[in-house]
Amino acid sequence: MTAPKLPELDALERVIELGAGRLSSRVVCQVSLPGGGSYPVHVICLGNPDVAVPGVGYFGGVHGLERIGAEVVIAYLHSLVMRLQWDSALHRQLETVRLVFMPIINPGGMALGTRANPNGVDLMRNAPVNAHEPVPFLVGGQRISSGLPWYRGPRSGLMEIENQALCEVVAAELLTRDFSVSVDCHSGFGARDRVWFPFAHKRAPMAHLAEMQALKHIFVQSNNHHRYLIEPQSLQYLAHGDVWDHLYLQSCAQSDRVFLPLTLEMGSWLWVKKNPRQLFSRHGMFNPLIEHRQQRVLRQHQLLLDFLSRAACGCRLWLPTAETRAQHHAQALQDWY
Repeated sequence: MTAPKLPELDALERVIELGAGRLSSRVVCQVSLPGGGSYPVHVICLGNPDVAVPGVGYFGGVHGLERIGAEVVIAYLHSLVMRLQWDSALHRQLETVRLVFMPIINPGGMALGTRANPNGVDLMRNAPVNAHEPVPFLVGGQRISSGLPWYRGPRSGLMEIENQALCEVVAAELLTRDFSVSVDCHSGFGARDRVWFPFAHKRAPMAHLAEMQALKHIFVQSNNHHRYLIEPQSLQYLAHGDVWDHLYLQSCAQSDRVFLPLTLEMGSWLWVKKNPRQLFSRHGMFNPLIEHRQQRVLRQHQLLLDFLSRAACGCRLWLPTAETRAQHHAQALQDWY
């Protein structure tokens, strides 16, 4: 049986075709549907593969209902591919950075219209990380049943195939570098766009809090009128099984390297407020349904995604030094803790 067409997957494969010869792509796994058929999970890379240069990861589509996250990443990749035809500055930039894209991590959930993957597992509750304090009932991750939302998967099981592929890509393409940063694009929390960073499983600060504060500082300096609330996820709620906590903890085993994973959480309640009829649509709770509003969302976040590639290229100019690290750490504690 052939799996139904996914517009986002079709759009991504068109971009891969457009960029032939200018990017590399591969399929890291195939995700099967319960009724038959399967979808590929693509990884696309641009720039210098040398591990001596910094890396940036762009991820989306972890939750099948949140299609706008995948669309934001695909839109940025499409912009880069088009610019490669004429933008000599971009060519020079890509000599000094590696860009890695996984725009649709959960194509099975996207096809089924579910937050979880086809096995009923929430990929953002599936990593082997347990919260240090009580989590919100169900929302923080549960092992009661795959028929309920936020299911973590069986206690003794391996991570789902999509998460295994994600972790393999991050380990190979980002954690091998002295500096790397990533952004995972989601929607659905609140009426304001937020940028979250670890931890989700505990309230204690991350080891690279000074580096995170320095990244925030240069972003705010460069974009006075930005739209984001930048904060640790733990200020909102704790959760079991966060895959970015898991990968960040893995990165900390190499003390001489810095990996800063971010989550863009687009505030979909604002779209519902402007168009209350979206309340009656499951997709409307997580995605802008009016075309001009969707186009606006796709434009709005390109600035953040492009900033991350530029920040990675210039990381040696803004990362805290031994002399300034304590100052950045103290400022971060004051801002967030």
